[in-house]
Amino acid sequence: QVQLVESGGGLVQAGGSLRLSCAASISIFSISTMSWYRQAPGKEREVVATVTGSGSTNYAEPVKGRFTISRDNAKNTVYLQMNSLKPEDTAVYYCSALRSMRRYWGQGTQVTVSS
Repeated sequence: QVQLVESGGGLVQAGGSLRLSCAASISIFSISTMSWYRQAPGKEREVVATVTGSGSTNYAEPVKGRFTISRDNAKNTVYLQMNSLKPEDTAVYYCSALRSMRRYWGQGTQVTVSS
């Protein structure tokens, strides 16, 4: 079992920044891929950014150049630095871990960007 706890969401004006954190209950050395997803009202959940155990990253097109995903293995934590936020970034953001072919989810954290 892997428990994930997100934090760092909130209300920010357009153009502002937020940093989300995801703390895992186990060593993330054993987790092959960690990701951030988001789900806006009335829309499907979508992947935002992914980081592998080797540090390779991948981003959804709408956030490229604005968001940065990183992992601190010593702290068992993954981060999502979000800059130049836009109202369309408003969503519940979920941390996800892929381990032994099973996907785990956090409870989500709300990000609201006002125009």
